[in-house]
Amino acid sequence: MTSTLPQTQTAIVATGPGQLEIKYDVPMPQLGPDMAIVKTAAVAINPADAKMLDYSAAAGAIIGYDYAGTVVALGEDAIKAGKLAIGDRVAGLVHGMNKLLPDVGAFAEYVGGSADLLLKIPDTMCFEEGASFGTGVATASLSLFKELGVPATLDQLKTGEPAKEEDKAGREFVLVAGGATATGTRAIQLLKLAGLRPIATASPGSFDLVYRFGAEKVFDYRSPDCAADIKAYTGNELAYTFDCVSQADTTQLCYAAMGRAGGRYVALEPYRESVAATRALTVAPSWVMVLTIFGRQVALDGEYGREARPEDRVFGAQAFAAVQSLLDRGLINTHPVKPSSGGWKGVVDGVNIIRTQAMSGQKLVYAV
Repeated sequence: MTSTLPQTQTAIVATGPGQLEIKYDVPMPQLGPDMAIVKTAAVAINPADAKMLDYSAAAGAIIGYDYAGTVVALGEDAIKAGKLAIGDRVAGLVHGMNKLLPDVGAFAEYVGGSADLLLKIPDTMCFEEGASFGTGVATASLSLFKELGVPATLDQLKTGEPAKEEDKAGREFVLVAGGATATGTRAIQLLKLAGLRPIATASPGSFDLVYRFGAEKVFDYRSPDCAADIKAYTGNELAYTFDCVSQADTTQLCYAAMGRAGGRYVALEPYRESVAATRALTVAPSWVMVLTIFGRQVALDGEYGREARPEDRVFGAQAFAAVQSLLDRGLINTHPVKPSSGGWKGVVDGVNIIRTQAMSGQKLVYAV
């Protein structure tokens, strides 16, 4: 089920570590049974794009994770599922810079995405906003509802019912360190919609943003009393911490803020073993590699590599379905975006920007 598609396309590919090139004769992605081909309208830049380029560059592979656009082809299984149709406006993520699938990446005219990891976006949402969804939704849902094991299910998330004031005493706190990041705001919103009590750390200049996404309380991570203040607010019973910054100081802060009984800590990068050793008996640490959500092998070096996890693909489809329900009812907001110009050349410039500076409070996006 396709519209007329070209044989080749324009795409941004790696030519070596730290090196990108816009090419105009790149092969089109192959349409698998469970896939959708999307004509790209906008892309978003992630820190992972820069890290992959600098440390795991796959020469000839298309770069990019986040995209939004219009469905132009569907595989047989995707047609049978009946959730998507040609012409749907969608947003999602792919594993860009993948040496095992070099023709799949977000920074291309056409993206071959997993159909069950796409969100249909409303007509009132522009593609630039939609492009901010994919990685944030995948990372937050996989981290919170699977790896961290927060006391809420995807079914509860799907209902989208925040805890009422009279019910809060029986609901668990979850700390989101780095609440103003794109993954942080998404995590806060999902936690609140699942009926939990999200609290967060951020800089004072980002407090309003973090509260807007549903944080019950926000703490200044630069304050020397931050951990003590979190302990006091949570009655020394905080058991779930999600670290969206994943540096040594944020790991230390999360560990110091957790209650006397300990709990679980999940990061987005390998955590410091020296910090984990300080509460080895009471805190169980782990970190998430979001690319396992595709269910395939993650062919990266060292601790970033993963064997195929088909169960993560099943979970991912369920999580995106839950978020779709929230999106359809207008319960999900997009992280603030910074639209930028320049087309594909601008995207290359955007990756270089992310390589040298962190973006907090907004996501860099490009119409293409």
